[in-house]
Amino acid sequence: MGKLTSLLALCLVLSANALWAGEPDEASAKGDTAESTLKKKATSTPDGDSYKKFRFGGYGEMVASFKDYGINRFFGGNRGNSDDHRNTIAIPRFVLAFDYKFNSKWILGAEIEFESGGTGTAVELENSENGEYETEIEKGGEVALEQFHITRLIHPAFNVRAGHLIVPVGLTNAHHEPVNFFGTYRPEGETTILPSTWHETGIEFFGSFGRGYATFDYQALVVVGLNANGFDRNNWVAGGKQGFFEVDNFTSPAYVARLDYRGVPGLRIGGSFYYCVNTASNSDKVATYAGVKAPLRIYTVDGQYKNKYVTARTNFVFGNLTGATAISNKNKGLSNSSPYTRVVQVAKRAVSYGAELGLNLQGIAGTPKCPALYPFARYEYYNPQEEVIARQGPDDREKVGMWTAGLNWKALPNLVFKADYTTRKIGGGKYNSENEFAIGVAYVGWFWSK
Repeated sequence: MGKLTSLLALCLVLSANALWAGEPDEASAKGDTAESTLKKKATSTPDGDSYKKFRFGGYGEMVASFKDYGINRFFGGNRGNSDDHRNTIAIPRFVLAFDYKFNSKWILGAEIEFESGGTGTAVELENSENGEYETEIEKGGEVALEQFHITRLIHPAFNVRAGHLIVPVGLTNAHHEPVNFFGTYRPEGETTILPSTWHETGIEFFGSFGRGYATFDYQALVVVGLNANGFDRNNWVAGGKQGFFEVDNFTSPAYVARLDYRGVPGLRIGGSFYYCVNTASNSDKVATYAGVKAPLRIYTVDGQYKNKYVTARTNFVFGNLTGATAISNKNKGLSNSSPYTRVVQVAKRAVSYGAELGLNLQGIAGTPKCPALYPFARYEYYNPQEEVIARQGPDDREKVGMWTAGLNWKALPNLVFKADYTTRKIGGGKYNSENEFAIGVAYVGWFWSK
């Protein structure tokens, strides 16, 4: 009965959203991708933009999952996760975005992200406790300024952006809108070992060069580096993203470079590199890692090929953290009241790779009378403990191979309904598998422009 109620409720929500979404915007009607209509803000001369002064839009997603496993595979004994049946429903993210042109060369851009319904606190006067004030957390989500930057357009080959920026490391961070992946959830491997969506404050230089079959886009950034306090066993360096406090530590900035090849229609091949000289220098307290040197390097390669019949994507992430043992020894001694997990050992190396393939049945049928259906399959492998320098060695429960298969229906170019089934093989099959069925809806687009 509970499952049926959840399904009916979600169907009502999805129907309401389909009606609210309306018709696709001008850019979508011309066949532009969601990436070009939302994510790539002001990366070309303004003559090709679909707005003159101001535009407002965003993206969002809702997901319901039906699972056959418990909440923690590390407390299921020798079998891994427990055999529990449970259901979840969530709004992983709702993002509002806007761009404003001061003139043809200066542009302000911003995105505000509400994760899991946002957050909230309440202050109560507890008369039963001598009139003490008490603050309670009412919601467990998050509200974050995902982007806020000023762009100066100079030349197609060289432009400058400063402020709070997306860090384009990996396929998902560079192309994170929900219509840019088939699954109901973002690719699990990348989002396990890297921050997602990864956004930091700094400066970016970007542009395009070449022509014809030798066309490239590039990005070069100097941004706030990761904080070693947040590194742990389960998510490697993903928890190291700063933002708990009013100011970020910039003692050891990070240097990021990304290059995308776009010379063949429908094909994009990209690579990125991240380097922070010493993540230990960005800790909350200077004395925590006294004498510790912990440089971090992350390498990624990803690609996409898309035509009217098929969409294929692939990604590979490899990371190396020097000083992982010293970081582990310090992190397990962090205060119990700190916002960090303190779960160790932190790995020296982590890895993630995956690929997905989707077929466009409307394109294959050759008629618009056929719905825009995309059956797809995806494989991922990831391990935040690929190499651990510790006496006990890596924890095999972190090693995950997973298959996801499902169906996308594009009701509108920027509105997609999703359903998929996922099965995870834990530790090469040594532990209980984790399986789930999920349904969801996602949209992206500009709602209004002037």
